[in-house]
Amino acid sequence: MWAVVDVNSKQYKVKEGDSIDVDSLKSRVAEGKNFPIEKVLLFCNNSEAQIGQPYLANVKVTAEVTKHFKGDKIIVFTYKRRKGYMKKRGHRQMLSRLRILKIVPS
Repeated sequence: MWAVVDVNSKQYKVKEGDSIDVDSLKSRVAEGKNFPIEKVLLFCNNSEAQIGQPYLANVKVTAEVTKHFKGDKIIVFTYKRRKGYMKKRGHRQMLSRLRILKIVPS
């Protein structure tokens, strides 16, 4: 049994027990709290699949926020050839790790 969910306008394929890293939910949910995901786009139970238009109203996914953290550093390097112009910048995205507790079709 698996589902495709929409969290922060990005889609993830999840099963019960999976852990996924999503853009930060720190302002909405504290660590250790449950987070209901109501935007379920697709639900597949063995051989049959339900596709939402755009979302399924009868399927709910419950996740737990295990931690908030910073992702790996990404280096952004820009230059203009023959001009001596170089700029090096870094970025670390704020992320939240979700553990999928259950997928409940109603």
